[in-house]
Amino acid sequence: MPSIAAPDEVTVVNAQTGLAISGFDPVAYFTEGGQKVGKADMELTAGAVVWRFINEGNRAAFAAHPEVYRPRFGGYDPVAVARGTSVPGHPMFWAVTAKRLYLFYSDADRVAFLADPGRIIEAAERKWPEVALTIAR
Repeated sequence: MPSIAAPDEVTVVNAQTGLAISGFDPVAYFTEGGQKVGKADMELTAGAVVWRFINEGNRAAFAAHPEVYRPRFGGYDPVAVARGTSVPGHPMFWAVTAKRLYLFYSDADRVAFLADPGRIIEAAERKWPEVALTIAR
C-alpha cells in the first residue's frame, strides 16, 4: 500500500477502518462527476488516513496533488464549520465548487451551501482554524 506524507488538515476518518470519506474515491468527484466507491487494492495511506481509489490514475493524481483532491475542511460540513462547529460530511452529499470538493451532513446543508457558496466558504475559512482545534486527532 503506497504512502504519502500526512496532510496538514484534520480529516474525517472511520475509526474502525481508518478510511477517509467512507472509502469513496476523492478524485472521482472531479473525473467521474460523482461519488464512486474505491477499491481495497487501490489504497494510499497519508498518516493514519487510508484513501481508496477506483483506478491507478486516480491514486497517482491524488498522490501528486492531495491538496487539490482532499475534501476541504477535512470532509467536515462547511455549513457547520461556518457556524463554528464540526459535523462530519457524508460522501453522498457533495459539491465541487471553486475547484474544491465539499462534503455535507445533509442534502439540506448542500442546498444551503449552493445558494451562496462564496459567503459560506468565506465564513468557514474564518472559523476553520478554531474549529479544527476542537476536533480530536
